[in-house]
Amino acid sequence: MLSLPIASVSAQFTPYDWGVVVAYLIFTTLLGIRMSGKQATMRDFFLGGRKLPWYAVSGSIIATEISAVTFIGVPYVVFKPGGNFTYLQLGVFGSILARIIVGYVLVPAYYKREIYSPYDYMGNQLGTRVRTMTSGLFLLGATLAQAARVYLTAQIMIVVLNDQLKWLSASVGLDELAWAIIIIGIVATGWTLIGGITTVIWSNVVLFLVFFVGAGVALGTVAYELSGGLSEVFRVGWEAKESGPWGKFTFFDVSLSPLKEYTIWTAVIASTWGGLFSYGTDQMLVQGMFCCRDERQARRAIIGSSFGQCVTFLVMLVGVGLFAYYQQHPLTGEALEIYEGNPNRIFPIFICQVVPKILKGLIMAAAFAAAISTVMGILTALSQTVMGAFYTPLRQWLRQGQPAPGDSAAEDRRNVLLSRVLVVFWGVILASVAYLMEAAEAQYKSILDLALAMAGYAGGALLGCFALSFLPLRIDGRGYMWSAPLSVLCVFSLVWHDPWSHYVCWSFAALMLVLWIWHVAVCVIRESRPTELGKDVLPPPVIPVWLQTFVLGAGLALMLWINYYGYFDKTIVEGKAKFVTIAWPWYAPFGCVVAVLFGYLLARRKNRDAVAAA
Repeated sequence: MLSLPIASVSAQFTPYDWGVVVAYLIFTTLLGIRMSGKQATMRDFFLGGRKLPWYAVSGSIIATEISAVTFIGVPYVVFKPGGNFTYLQLGVFGSILARIIVGYVLVPAYYKREIYSPYDYMGNQLGTRVRTMTSGLFLLGATLAQAARVYLTAQIMIVVLNDQLKWLSASVGLDELAWAIIIIGIVATGWTLIGGITTVIWSNVVLFLVFFVGAGVALGTVAYELSGGLSEVFRVGWEAKESGPWGKFTFFDVSLSPLKEYTIWTAVIASTWGGLFSYGTDQMLVQGMFCCRDERQARRAIIGSSFGQCVTFLVMLVGVGLFAYYQQHPLTGEALEIYEGNPNRIFPIFICQVVPKILKGLIMAAAFAAAISTVMGILTALSQTVMGAFYTPLRQWLRQGQPAPGDSAAEDRRNVLLSRVLVVFWGVILASVAYLMEAAEAQYKSILDLALAMAGYAGGALLGCFALSFLPLRIDGRGYMWSAPLSVLCVFSLVWHDPWSHYVCWSFAALMLVLWIWHVAVCVIRESRPTELGKDVLPPPVIPVWLQTFVLGAGLALMLWINYYGYFDKTIVEGKAKFVTIAWPWYAPFGCVVAVLFGYLLARRKNRDAVAAA
């Protein structure tokens, strides 16, 4: 699949550099073993015993959020023709404001009781079925988002391990991309099994420090190798007027176009809105806050993680440095072929060819560790979500009427063992989805956009559920069970408009209508004969059932209309239709509106006792 002749480039990554990478991995592994302690219970494995300091959690959030996508992808976003600093608007305005809101609004709500995930909170407020739905949405969104990050890291490994991957490909039959993903998956899964969330947190703290050093080394190398030094970087970047009025350093974009990803309005509205999902309902980032001692420490952790924007700024400077360097030293030969094969490889090419040995090993160690750390975090979160939302309720249901297990320690050992098995299972799933990401890459301008967009498919539905749980609406979760999948499919319809997507949407609409008719029929029977069926009387719907049917039909019609006509332009490239659609930061806000609106209208009123208990 990716078989460019890049041996001469990969050969410049010397054994000394690999020694640095291996040394870093060994050090982090030993640190994880040392800091993890004994993982005797699920509380230890998933919450770190709720004893981790806020600054460690904050550093872990930064490292998880940045990952290899930012460390490698952001320099290309600045380096490419027309690239500039406008991406930083999303972080400076959107994500910082979102963290403050999460710290002062969502964190207090979560810390009212000991929970393992935000989906436990939503389930407590709206019902166990909602917890199952939100957990399933997280599994979908997180798998898509992190698979894109693994895919990017695989591109880096194809550059530095080309000869070895080619040998493996020729020996076994799998292509280079598959082997690169397998290697990442094996290392990340092994690390996660060492010690659960505690290992993830402390490994990320070290990674956060290596990020700074690695980016600094790269920028220093550019300044040293470039005639004119650092001042030349700023001069060339400032004079790149095709990137904006301030060249590569153009920060503000006040455009009102919904097609542009990086504008001030996108940052203030869409990025803040979407940030509430990322920092408040995404288990991968939220799980760290649950490891803090108390609400105050968790608030410090999430707000303090805003410091990560400094790392983003530094790697954006690296992007300007790469632009200036390759103005003086244009890409040629095999390096040019690598770049043309996938422009996101520009930073790894520079690392292999220009950065001095040993130091290039340090930078690659940061890049590889970033990807591995991200995978560690998501494997823990996926395993934790399955345990809390599916296994534990199922086991409690199976044990109804049976005496409590006498040996609680044996029960804890069983749970921890199953958690580790789930880590391996999700490692396989994540690697498989990462291999399929190559087909989705063409839909986006960069791998950075691809990775950030993937979380938006289910992110709006999750954020909408928190809104329905938190706001004093006095409704149950029945409406959300319909609005959540509708939200995901509406976002899907917003992005994909190919003929195959029409079949997906029509199939979904038909299935929803059949299930709704069955749902209404069951409700009518229950309401007419509640005593005979041994059921409680159903609470009244928010609006009459016939009107709810009309509302659901209108929602499905909207989804189908968007799927057919919800794009701004259509071009034919090499015989294939390419659609211009809304920018990815708006995915989560749009999905949230759909989830809240239809989740409320299709719901039933919550009785007073349930409201008081919540």
